[in-house]
Amino acid sequence: MCEALAVSERRACRVLGQVRRTQRYAATLSDDETVLVAHVVSLATEYGRYGYRRITALLRADGWRVNHKRVERIWRQEGLKVPARQPKRGRLWLNDGSCIRLRPEYRHHVWAYDFVFDRTGDGRQLKFLTVVDEYSRQCLAIDVDRKQTSREVLRTLAKLM
Repeated sequence: MCEALAVSERRACRVLGQVRRTQRYAATLSDDETVLVAHVVSLATEYGRYGYRRITALLRADGWRVNHKRVERIWRQEGLKVPARQPKRGRLWLNDGSCIRLRPEYRHHVWAYDFVFDRTGDGRQLKFLTVVDEYSRQCLAIDVDRKQTSREVLRTLAKLM
């Protein structure tokens, strides 16, 4: 750039507010960088749920003298991500025969209802009341309103019965 504009390096750095030493600095890569990157990627694929901190601990256990910040930099450069944990789908009943939760045996035997919240484009809140049949997994009702009282919930359930 200095040659194109016919400006000295000193003047160009002064205009940019940059120290001249940074113009001449050349980053040095360590000899083991490519081996370390390959090892981090292999560990990340082998242990898919581990993040960079846990991978750092595995590297140290393997004998690498490595900083967690260095592993984090490699992690970002390689585009590695930890996949989101999938929630386990819980059972609706207990196997000990207790009556805490009923096991659905036929349609309309056990219903479940839940509230789901969302926001509109202008930031106002919407409240969804969803009623599901546990046997057929069929949605029986979705009631949408800005706010719902217990009376409105009872009214929706009464309509279904």
